[in-house]
Amino acid sequence: LLKVHHGGYVPILIAGTLITMMWTWRKGVSVLREKTARQDIPLSQFMAIVERKSEHAPVQVPGTAIFLTATPDTTLAVLLHNIKHNHVLHQHNVIMTIKTARVPYVPEKDRYTITKLSDRFSLLELRFGFMDDQNVSRALARCRKEGFRFEIMSTSFYLGRRKLIADPQSGLPQWQDKLFIAMADSAVDPTEYFHLPANRVVELGEQVII
Repeated sequence: LLKVHHGGYVPILIAGTLITMMWTWRKGVSVLREKTARQDIPLSQFMAIVERKSEHAPVQVPGTAIFLTATPDTTLAVLLHNIKHNHVLHQHNVIMTIKTARVPYVPEKDRYTITKLSDRFSLLELRFGFMDDQNVSRALARCRKEGFRFEIMSTSFYLGRRKLIADPQSGLPQWQDKLFIAMADSAVDPTEYFHLPANRVVELGEQVII
């Protein structure tokens, strides 16, 4: 405290800035999760609806669609938007979730688990250590060798992209809204981070008010 006036305020400002950013991020993610959870549909309920044979069922198209998500039990917004706007559902649909283990490296033999959910839906869980290069394309190549059949040229990777809109009356103060949106906008592109084939990635966006 005696050195605050002689430059000691600098590390205090740096620490205060970092704490504010971390607090804002945690609070913003919590508000965002709460808002999106209100519209969540259980995946099992969604599969029962779309696989029901009726005149309103989506058109089946050949190929495989891989949907990246952190919540495999709920229906992805990008999957709902794809059916809403394009009125199609792929012949094979893979819900892919990526977990980071609390170990530096995960052996290749423990890299993935595939669970068949229905005739048209499967759940693929990939596991990486926190020091592993999270190369999804390489992991999928190994899955293919182990029996997970798909053709990369007829496979599309669907990613959801949220455009956040600030609203002081919605959940966060205006200054936190702007800070959280700025940090979210600077996040790493998942296509690059997970080494997805860029020419096979489809992004569908939605606007979320926070």
